[in-house]
Amino acid sequence: MLARKGLLPDGFLLTRLAEDQNQPNRSHSRSQRARFITKTGSCNVAHKNIREQGRFLQDVFTTMVDLKWQHSFLIFTSAFLCSWMLFAMAWWLLAFAHGDLEPRDLDSEPGPVPCVTAIHSFTSAFLFSIEVQVTIGFGGRMVTEECPVAIIVLIIQNILGLIINAVMLGCVFMKTAQANRRAETLIFSRNAVIATRNGRPTFMFRVGDLRKSMIISATVQLQVIRRTVTSEGEVIPVCQLDIQVENPLRSNGIFLVSPLIISHTIERGSPLYELSAQSLASEDLEIIVILEGVVETTGISMQARTSYTPEEILWGRRFVSIITEEDGHYCVDYSKFGNTVSVRMSSLSAKELDQTRGVQEGTSDSQLQGWGLVRAGRGGFRRGGRACVGSAPQPWYAQSESPNKEAEQKDQKKTVQLEVIGRQMEEDELRDMSD
Repeated sequence: MLARKGLLPDGFLLTRLAEDQNQPNRSHSRSQRARFITKTGSCNVAHKNIREQGRFLQDVFTTMVDLKWQHSFLIFTSAFLCSWMLFAMAWWLLAFAHGDLEPRDLDSEPGPVPCVTAIHSFTSAFLFSIEVQVTIGFGGRMVTEECPVAIIVLIIQNILGLIINAVMLGCVFMKTAQANRRAETLIFSRNAVIATRNGRPTFMFRVGDLRKSMIISATVQLQVIRRTVTSEGEVIPVCQLDIQVENPLRSNGIFLVSPLIISHTIERGSPLYELSAQSLASEDLEIIVILEGVVETTGISMQARTSYTPEEILWGRRFVSIITEEDGHYCVDYSKFGNTVSVRMSSLSAKELDQTRGVQEGTSDSQLQGWGLVRAGRGGFRRGGRACVGSAPQPWYAQSESPNKEAEQKDQKKTVQLEVIGRQMEEDELRDMSD
């Protein structure tokens, strides 16, 4: 439908169809896995056994806005019909009590002035109720000065009709101007990828905006939902962990004027730190993407959501470039929005890669430390009579400090020896005096 209206390029829809055809081949072999956020952004959570249903009636407006369109139209129609029927009954009873419904001869003298003219049955009372509430005057029926009660009923119906119109129009406006409508033109890549960027494994996905009107103050948040077990043995079926978005500005803000690749560097402290190519298929996790911002044209806050399951995360692939410069302006080819290419990447996790690098560095350090290096002349170190040529010489301050340390140690030894000699002389004198 969007392609027929010219909002979406045909190439983009063809790419999506190709992705949909290739995607089931990977997931048919596995059982259907539940997810919290669907690809369209709706929450896949069913609430059951809610005992306090009255809380929804305390916020009637929000409840009506959250209803489906068919239920909203049913409520709107029922509200107007009920109000028309209620006041039609009031006008009919008023005419019946005043005697306006009694048959009269046209040739006889005119009777008393009726409360409402031209009301002869319930049908005419119903038509007059519609005319009053919808402010349509056909000129055949009107309220006279004969009955003050009729004037009071007219005032009450007008006030109640305005309230019903305001509530119903407000609900229709809020349903049509909801923020999730703007999110329909925000697209996310069908799959996410994990590839090496700047020497580190990086989780990446692509997001784009099909409209020319921008999203002001757009921010992106990433969360991982997985099942965890605490140190006390408590099982948390839904544990939400934040993921830091890689941004040179050290913030989650983005300038969504063209499709962007949002990345997260997998390093120590990341929930994906222990994720490898082999364990990816068996992991029970879901990565949720939340894009928030303010619509430029309406000023309403909006939120777009999607999620990626392990079946939708491609290991060792990278997104292709879709932005080119033509005739002094940038062009975006949406037909390649979700296309990826294979890249060379290790199947080990980021933790295993760090351990491998740490072992290699640790072995070289331990080898140097195990030699027990000592100074062996200028420009070399020796152990066991062998010199390690090419090692870095000791700095000048290390050479100057060694004689001072040796002098201090000699002074300490001398002071100790004098104290011992003085004690021995005192003990000899005491012995002579005692003798």
